[in-house]
Amino acid sequence: MQSCPLRTTVIGSYPFPSWLEFASQHLGVFGRSDVSEIQDDAVIAAIHDQVGAGLDVITDGEQTRLDFNLSFYGYIQGIELEAASPRKFGPPAHDQRGKHPITGTLRAPRGLGVVDEFKRLQRLAPAGPTLKASVPGPYTLSGRLVPNSQYSDRWAVTEALLPIVRKELEDLVAAGCREISVDEPSMSCYAYKEDARRFVDIFNRTVESVFGRTRLCTHLCFGNFKGRAIGPRQVAPMFPAFLDFKADEMHVEMASREFAEIEIIAKIATRMDAAVGIIDVKSYYIETPENVADRVRLCLKHAPAERLVFAPDCGLSQTARWAAQPKLRHMVAGIRQVRKELGL
Repeated sequence: MQSCPLRTTVIGSYPFPSWLEFASQHLGVFGRSDVSEIQDDAVIAAIHDQVGAGLDVITDGEQTRLDFNLSFYGYIQGIELEAASPRKFGPPAHDQRGKHPITGTLRAPRGLGVVDEFKRLQRLAPAGPTLKASVPGPYTLSGRLVPNSQYSDRWAVTEALLPIVRKELEDLVAAGCREISVDEPSMSCYAYKEDARRFVDIFNRTVESVFGRTRLCTHLCFGNFKGRAIGPRQVAPMFPAFLDFKADEMHVEMASREFAEIEIIAKIATRMDAAVGIIDVKSYYIETPENVADRVRLCLKHAPAERLVFAPDCGLSQTARWAAQPKLRHMVAGIRQVRKELGL
């Protein structure tokens, strides 16, 4: 499914407003109707900032997800959620998130909640922008679960989660979702030491029933918990294997790495749209429209305009809102400048 030239989008997440951070830590004092109102208001705020920036594609900002994995684990039966983080002090790192024992067969009879998120976005979003939903892939979703006798390793846990994710994708398409990002950052983090072809097989089996029925995107990055990477920040180990992903758009983190390995987008563009991370979400330097325009011109040396999409490097949930707002505005302004130069 082809996009418009030099398309502007986001990965999925957006910063919580300060009041939502506070409310999420005190949910027990609110009633169900209060929580629904809070959720609507938070999504309205995320929509406001994205539409105000002028994006072609928007999301709900993942405003109702309190954690990238935990929010989904709450829908999955057969998991015992760890009561407390194993480490609460010191510099932030992934070990502060904890891991959760598997206690039974992994099932999600209510789905993973993304369909409800998308329907809320449909209800609240204005006409014009394309609406995108984001779903973690099964390998990434398996990352905080502890294998047991029933699921002997991470691969076995992934296989158990795969049909659950596939069903969520099917339900999203049935609900009218025309763009879905299947996010597998764990694949890009561990491609240097795992079988990249095995990752391709997992991804393709996950999306096989919806491929061609919606615009499928995927996001490759090196981790961004508290603005920190977790994997070697090199694209090379993923390719050429990842070129066989069944996707319409593949996003690669570039800005935070000073556009190292930018030449890979030429190869991606032969198979699908190349989405380039053009804004550094790990830095509080606010890129100017001129910075962005120069980066777009660099990308045009490697891929044609009709194959290029631009977004921040990763989701913006780990970036303060006061910085996320101008970063998005300047991203769109710089891209529009180059569109004008090209007569697009």
